[in-house]
Parts: sequence; structure tokens; C-alpha cells
Amino acid sequence: MTSDIAIARAARKLPMVDIGAKLGIPADALIPYGHDKAKLDQGFIAGLADRPDGKLILVTAINPTPAGEGKTTTTVGLGDGLNRIGKRAVICIREASLGPNFGLKGGAAGGGMAQVVPMDAMNLHFTGDFHAITAAHNLLAAMIDNHIHWGNALDIDTRRIVWRRVIDMNDRALRDVVVGLGGAGNGFTRQTGFDITVASEVMAILCLARDLDDLQQRLGAIVVAYTRAKTPIHARDLKADGAMTVLLKDAMQPNLVQTLENNPAFVHGGPFANIAHGCNSVIATRAALKLGDYVVTEAGFGADLGAEKFLNIKCRQAGLTPAAAVIVATVRAVKMNGGTARADLGHEDVAAVMRGCANLGRHMENVASFGVPIVVAINHFAGDTDAEIRAVQDYVAAMGSEAILCRHWAMGSAGITDLAHKVVALADAPSDFAPIYPDTLPLLDKIEAIARRIYRADGVVADKAITDQLAAWEAAGYGHLPICIAKTQYSFTTDPAQRGAPTGFTVPVREVRLSAGAGFIVAVCGAVMTMPGLPRVPAAESIRLNDDGDIDGLF
Repeated sequence: MTSDIAIARAARKLPMVDIGAKLGIPADALIPYGHDKAKLDQGFIAGLADRPDGKLILVTAINPTPAGEGKTTTTVGLGDGLNRIGKRAVICIREASLGPNFGLKGGAAGGGMAQVVPMDAMNLHFTGDFHAITAAHNLLAAMIDNHIHWGNALDIDTRRIVWRRVIDMNDRALRDVVVGLGGAGNGFTRQTGFDITVASEVMAILCLARDLDDLQQRLGAIVVAYTRAKTPIHARDLKADGAMTVLLKDAMQPNLVQTLENNPAFVHGGPFANIAHGCNSVIATRAALKLGDYVVTEAGFGADLGAEKFLNIKCRQAGLTPAAAVIVATVRAVKMNGGTARADLGHEDVAAVMRGCANLGRHMENVASFGVPIVVAINHFAGDTDAEIRAVQDYVAAMGSEAILCRHWAMGSAGITDLAHKVVALADAPSDFAPIYPDTLPLLDKIEAIARRIYRADGVVADKAITDQLAAWEAAGYGHLPICIAKTQYSFTTDPAQRGAPTGFTVPVREVRLSAGAGFIVAVCGAVMTMPGLPRVPAAESIRLNDDGDIDGLF
């Protein structure tokens, strides 16, 4: 079987000016990054404001399993499929983090015949956006310690510094560190740590900001520490927001690339949905809506994380209204949710499919509860049997929806036209979209609403320190913010081993964090880590340059 990277390497790519021309983007509005990627000029984006919006299509999925779901592959395939049936469609996905690429998950460019290219560049340094985010984040961290070293005029309490450093790599040894060792010239000794770059509030801000002015205002609003009197210290108090904006100026411009079928795709931003809000940038999505009739975007991991945050956070902040949602499932992943071991996935097991459909059904109910029309995409694998596929389709039909078999991995756009036609029909119907909780609901009640309505938990467990912190933020004027849950992506619960559609559990809230610049409250639940670790056998061990100077082993 030909690898994804080999398929991508054989792609016949068009010049970026030709890709831009498909959306009416003039050549002088594209800033070239090599021959096969470009950034979209901020001035051109600003000039699109008066154009009408196209239809926004969300692609989400069941909970991820080692069997694979193919959410990005389906996003790319659907974009190609819509263009194949004569619609002007644009794809909007996130950039890839180096951490998973060298760890376990692999790339984020799709797969098979449904990919964006250049696949290798996108999965590595791409246009440098993540490095800019890392630099801006760590500049702020350096300015905090520097301010304290030179007299601490703001009276920062070194025990109450909440701004950690970041790096775009899975490195468990950096989760908790001590800085300032080695004498007085190295600053004051204190305990801190690192998060992965995709968990940075700077990443979230870049993905939610409307323009450079909004970006700087949000950066300035970041709360980095507190005084001994518990007064918040913001990035603007350290005069860091201007320099951070300068570092992010180019990174704020969406990246334009193409699919294997030479259709346009914006790839911009990259927060994880298990520890952040998990959506591509607002500026890319909004530009795409002005340039295309249909915009196909994805939200990270399963619908309980990515779709919930897309609908409750991104759409709320950006004023977006999704016209339809596609929920991706595979027979293999459904079987794993039904109890089939990974080693046994090659054997037909209709009973396991039926048991595992409970996971799919819960996601269907959840997304529909936002008032968004849904359809299920069965991402086809060669070993799927007719009986197993029919079991999924019958289950979805009994739920009042339709499950469409899609063969885009093997066939490209020709294998997904049925889904494309269905999405057009759904998107043309009126949408009754609304978030599942109002701004005015107390913060703890918002966490409860997500836990009960999306995860189907019996409630949340939070100690007094957490409830007191939430009350303090409400008193400080942050009570209107939405909630960003950080928890395992593998289960509706906080236990990654609990597959399917479990009930009779509670959600323990371990920590809460204020992301004042991004505009949400993070509730860290269970044992989820904001700095992942590498697996026993990291993917990095197999990645190398071959004799021709090409990359081998990258997904």
C-alpha cells in the first residue's frame, strides 16, 4: 500500500496564484512561502468585510480510537467532493503540532487520496506560525522574570505567577521545573513548568482574534500573575503586548495551500481540543466564508470536545452560524467502542458494531441539540463488511438521520459525492443553531451543563478552592466567559479506558485557569496533561531523510 507521504510527494501541484484565482484572490494578495504555500494578506482580508457569507459546514467525529476515524481526511475529501459537484468550496483545517508528529498520532493533513499538500512541510515547520507563537509566549515569560529581577515595581507575588513557558514538543520532563538557579544574576528561584505550544493562550488568542488590533488587545488582557493583595497583573502592565504582536504579525495571516485535486485549503492555527478549544483560526474561517459558497472546517477529536467548543466558544465569539454538521465514524472505531480488541478488528462482528453505535448515537444527539442539522459519514476501510456497514446505517436511520458510505481515502472526490449532495441539501435548510448555555449562567453551572448535557455525567466534583476561584472571577467581571473543558479525548468520562456511552459517573475538576485574553475559562478535569509525553516507541525513531533527500517515516 502506498504511504500518505508518497502519495503527497507524487501530487501535481498548481502554482499558488492559480489556487488563489479559483477564489478570486489576486496575485498581489498572496505572500509566497516557497512554490506551494502562501499567506493571505491582511489588507485583502479587511476588504472582504462587505461580502455575503457562504455556508459553514462542521466536520466532527466519534471519540478517537487506535482504529482511526479519519476526520481530517473526510474534511478534505468533502471539500474536494463539493468542488466536484460544481460548488465553490474552501477547506479550513488546523496546522500540525510537532509533538504528535514525532510522538504517536501522526500528521494532520488528511490521508490517502484526500490530503492537503505539501504534506511534509505542513506537518513540520510549515510557515513558522507555531515558532512565532512559541516565541511570543516565552517573551512574555522572560519579561515577567526580568521585571522581578530589576526591582519588581508591580509587586508581583512570585508564588502567584500563573504564566508558564511552552515548547512545541512532547517533553514530560518539562512539566514541572525550577528556574533561577545558579545565583542572584539568574533571577529569583521559583517553581514553574512548560506546556505544549498548542495549549498556549497565545495560540488560542491567535485563533480567535479578528485582526491585529484585536490580537494586541487580547494579548494585553492576558493575566500572568497576581500581587500579594491578589490584584491581577496583565501582559499590558509589563508592556509586553506590543512586542508580542510584532512577533505574531506574519503568523496572523492565514496559510493557503491546495488539496491533491488542486482545490484551495486554508491551514491556520492549531490548538488541541482536549486541552484547548481545538479549532482553526477565526480569521481564516471568516475569509473563507467571504470567498467560497461552502466552507468545510473541522474541530479536534470527538464531538464531545471539538464540536462542543466550536459551537459554544468559537461560534459564540465570532458570531458564526454552522449550516450543517458531519459526524465521522468508521466501522472499526465503532467496533472498538463496542468492545472489540484492536487485534480482532479484521473479523466481522455485527454485535460489537451495534454495541458501539451507542457512542455514535450520543454524539449525534449532542450535536443536534445545538440546532444544527447532521449527517453521518462512514469513512470506509477495505475490511468493512456489508453487514457491518448496514448495521451502522440502520442504527443511524432509526435515530432519524442518514449514514452515507464514503470512499474518499481510496477514490478522492469521486468517492464522496453522495455526502456532498446531502450536505448541500442540509445546508440549504434553515438552521436553529444556539449554544447550550447562556453567557449569564454562573461559571460552575456552565461546567455542569457541559458535563450533564454532553458527557451525560451525574455532575461535577470540585473542591472549595476551585469554587471559590470561580466565584472570585465572577466578581472580577469574568462570569460571562464560556468554558473550555480539558479532559481525555478517548471517552465521555475522564477515564480513557471507558469507551462507548458510559453513564453513572462524575467529572472531577482538578484545576481551573483564566484565559482572559482568549476569552474563556479552562476547567482541567481528570488526569489530562497540558504537556504530553512521548510513547514508549515514538514516531521520531522512524523519521529520517532517504538517499534522495526526501523525508521517510512521516505518517
